[in-house]
Amino acid sequence: MDVRFDELFEEPENEIFRIVFFPDRIYHARYLSATRSSRYRYAVSEVRSGATVTALKGQVFFGGEPLCNMLRLEYSAQRLLELARERGRSLGPTLRGWCRIWGHGGADQVESNIVLHFDAVVGAYCVELWETLEPPQGATHDYRVLALMGRDAPITRVPALVSQLHDIKGLRGIEFAVREDDTQFPTRRPTADPQWDNNFARTIQAPRSSVASAGENTVDVKNYLLDFQRGFFFADARDVAPVRYRNAMLDEGDPDRGDDNVIEMRWVLQREFGSDVVFFHEVTIPPGTVEGTHRHIGSEELYYITEGEGIAYMQDGDDPANDRYPLVTRQIYGLDPRPCRELPVKAGSVIYTKSGGVHGIRNPGSEPLRFVAFLYQGS
Repeated sequence: MDVRFDELFEEPENEIFRIVFFPDRIYHARYLSATRSSRYRYAVSEVRSGATVTALKGQVFFGGEPLCNMLRLEYSAQRLLELARERGRSLGPTLRGWCRIWGHGGADQVESNIVLHFDAVVGAYCVELWETLEPPQGATHDYRVLALMGRDAPITRVPALVSQLHDIKGLRGIEFAVREDDTQFPTRRPTADPQWDNNFARTIQAPRSSVASAGENTVDVKNYLLDFQRGFFFADARDVAPVRYRNAMLDEGDPDRGDDNVIEMRWVLQREFGSDVVFFHEVTIPPGTVEGTHRHIGSEELYYITEGEGIAYMQDGDDPANDRYPLVTRQIYGLDPRPCRELPVKAGSVIYTKSGGVHGIRNPGSEPLRFVAFLYQGS
């Protein structure tokens, strides 16, 4: 690492930013498959993570000299573990995977099946895809690392992927999915109907139809996406076409339901996030309309009001400081009615709902109420 990067944090006013750059400070020295031998070092150039997956790309050095490019995939398996457990099975030391990688603009897509091995040190299933497994001329691999190399091994060379690994800096995207192994652990019996985790039935929203709640606006994308594009700029997010929803999160029989209760969401970023963030969007609540009151379990959401005025609903007790606001009973989407506090909101108001919390929002006024929202998965 450049020593100047460490020196930045010697000034007290910069100390708060240390946590921001913490990952950048450790990835060059972190544990990877070949670091069990001091003859190998890695230069990790970029990292992308999702809810249960991580990809690291960079170079491997042998004896202080560049050896090859590499791509490391890690999978923590919480979702696949649940799918297997529901069928009375457990996960063994290896899993089967599939990946597709490509360069700038989606060019030269290549794909392959892969095998991931559980690594107790990092607590995840991993595979390192190296450009070559050959040592430099006149040298031999350390026996501790050589034992990890080979076809379907923790360190492997997949011919179909080498063309993209050769230009590791130009690698722009990875699609990734994982399934149970062909045989069960520890009995080695064949696995009937092996289960896949291809991002756990993930969908995205796309403005394919202007009809409110049209089914074609929900796109079944499958697979994890790790996007190595490093920046996104929107000159005006209002140029993103909205998706319209009728009676969003309102059950049959809810008095707020109606054919004209239509709200809009501009889905600015979804799969592009390299983290546990699921989406960032702008929501428009037209005059006289409601987004239903609903509960979050295992996810958290933040609303920041940017325009208009309205009433937000938060479950009584979620924020004890809200006791001064009116108490009302609200129908909770998919659940029974619960007591909620009515909170007056305007531009600059923030509503932050953690797992187990309840929120919703209404626009009783004559002007649109708009807010931006982040939703992300909890640990």
